[in-house]
Amino acid sequence: MVRAFMQFSLHFGKQCGEHSADVQIWDEVGESDEERDKMLLQLEQECLDVYQRKVDLAVKSRAHLLQTLADARVELTNLLSALGEKTYVGIPEKTSGTIKEQLAAIAPALEKLWKQKDERIKEFSDVQSQIQKICAEIAGTSDKVESPAVNESDLSLKKLDEFHAQLQELQKEKSDRLHKVLEFVSTVHDLCAVLGMDFLTTVTEVHPSLNDSTGVQSKSISNETLSRLAETVLALKEDKKQRLQKLQELATQLIDLWNLMDTPPEERSLFDHVTCNISASVDEVTIPGALALDLIEQAEVEVERLDQLKASRMKEIAFKRQSELEEIFAQAHIEIDTEAARAKILSLIDSGNLEPAELLADMDNQIVKAKEEALSRKDILDKVEKWMSACEEESWLEDYNRDENRYNASRGAHLNLKRAEKARILVNKIPALVDSLVAKTRAWEQERGITFTYDGVPLLAMLDEYAMLRQDREEEKKRLRDQKKFHEQMSKEQESMFGATPSPARQPSTKKVVGPRANGSANGSSSRRLSKCSSKWFQIYKQRWEERQQAGRSGELRRHIKRRCSITHFWD
Repeated sequence: MVRAFMQFSLHFGKQCGEHSADVQIWDEVGESDEERDKMLLQLEQECLDVYQRKVDLAVKSRAHLLQTLADARVELTNLLSALGEKTYVGIPEKTSGTIKEQLAAIAPALEKLWKQKDERIKEFSDVQSQIQKICAEIAGTSDKVESPAVNESDLSLKKLDEFHAQLQELQKEKSDRLHKVLEFVSTVHDLCAVLGMDFLTTVTEVHPSLNDSTGVQSKSISNETLSRLAETVLALKEDKKQRLQKLQELATQLIDLWNLMDTPPEERSLFDHVTCNISASVDEVTIPGALALDLIEQAEVEVERLDQLKASRMKEIAFKRQSELEEIFAQAHIEIDTEAARAKILSLIDSGNLEPAELLADMDNQIVKAKEEALSRKDILDKVEKWMSACEEESWLEDYNRDENRYNASRGAHLNLKRAEKARILVNKIPALVDSLVAKTRAWEQERGITFTYDGVPLLAMLDEYAMLRQDREEEKKRLRDQKKFHEQMSKEQESMFGATPSPARQPSTKKVVGPRANGSANGSSSRRLSKCSSKWFQIYKQRWEERQQAGRSGELRRHIKRRCSITHFWD
C-alpha cells in the first residue's frame, strides 16, 4: 500500500509540473504561497482519499470475488454431493489464473449441475406426488394432496430408485386392491341378481365411486371400502343361504302336499322355478331372480293354500296313508286289524285333539317302520314262497302218480313227464329247504324276541304241522304198499289152490288225465310269486293250526284231520 502511495505521489508531482499554466493563474489572482501550498496539500489529500477509496473498493471486489469463488466451489461440492456424483467432467482440475478466470471456468459446470438439480427435483417431486396420491387412496382420505417437500440434500439416483421401487410396490398394491374391489363388485352384482335386489343401490351404499359410471381407476380402494365390500358380500351370501334354505323347505312342502293330494303335473309345473333348486347347493344357484323375495312369498302363499286344502281332505289323505301301510303289511304277510286302525284314525280326526301334520307324521313313521320290518322278513318270506311252491309241485306229482293213464300217448303227456321229473327233484329238496327255513326263522325270533307269523300263523308251528303231516302221509303210503303186497300174495295163493280164474275186465279209469297247470310251463317257474294255489295250501295249514289251537294237543289234531279228509287226498 505504501509503495503504491509513493508511486501515486510521484505521478501527481509530475502532473503538477506539467500544469505550470495553472500556477500562473494563481499568480495573477494573487494567491500567497501559503495559500497555494495549502491548496496543493488539500488537493493532494483529496487525491489520496479518492485513491484510497478505489483501493478499498478493489480490495472489497477481490474479497468478494474470492468469496464468490469459494462459494462456487462449495456449491459445486454440494451439488455433486446432493446429486450423488463423485466427479464431474466439466470441472477444471487446475486452479491457476485470475479469480475471474477461475470463476469463468467453474460457471459452466455450475450451470449444468443446477439444471440437472432442477430436473432431479422435478423427478423426485413427481414420484413423491404419485406415492402420496396412492397412499391417500389406500388410506381413503379425500383431502387434496399437497405438493411433497423434496429433500434437496439427497437427490442421488440411488434415492430416486428407492422412491421408484416404493412407487412400484404401491402401484402393485393399488392394482391388487383394485382387482379385489372389482371382484367384490362382480360378486355383489351376481348375488344381487340372484336375490332380486338393486345392485346400484347396494354397491353405492358401500362407496359412491363404485358406480358403473365411474372409471375403473377412480374407484375407491381404501381399507374401509374393501372391508365394507367384504362385509356386504358375506351378508349377501348369508342372505342367499337363508333364502335358499327357506325355498328348499317350501319346495319340499309343496312336493309332499302335491303327492298327498295327487296334484296333476300341469299344476305342479307352475312352480318348477321353485322346485328346480330343491337339491341345489348355494353355489349352484346362479339364475337371476331365483331367490327373489316375491318368489319366496309366492311359494309361501301356495303352501298355505295347500295346507288349508289338506285340512279339508285330511280323512282322504289319512286313509290313503293307511292303505299304503296295509299294502306293506299285506306284502310282508303281517296280519293287522285294519278296521280298528281306520276307526282310530276317524276318531282322532273328528276329535281334533291331534294336529293333521302330527297324525300324518305318525303314520309316516309307521310306514317307515313297516318297511324296515318287511325288509327284515324278506329273506324268510322268499324261502316260504319256495317251500309253498314246492308243496304245490308235490301235490301235483301225487295226482300225476295216481293217474293210471299217465303213460298213454295223449296230448301233453310228454310235457307232464318232463314236469314230473323236475318235480321229483324239487320235492327231494323240501326237507333241506324246511330245515333252512326253520333255522332262519328261529334266528330271526331270537334276534327280535317276537314270534315270526305268516298272516297271523306262527311260521314254526306251521312248519311243525307240515312235518307231522308229511310223516303221517309217509306212514300211510307204507301201509298202503304193505296192504297191496298182502292182497297180491293172497291172490297168488288162491290161484295156486283153485286155479286161474278169469278176472273181471279192468274198467278204464275215470280219473281225469293230469295236464299242464295253467300257472306256468311243464317245469313250473322258479321266480313266480305266490299263486292262488299256494294260498290254498296256506289256508289249509292255517285251518289246521287254528284247529290245533282249539284242540290243544297235536294227537287230537291229527286224529281230527284224518277224520275230515284222508291223507291220500290231503293235497286235493
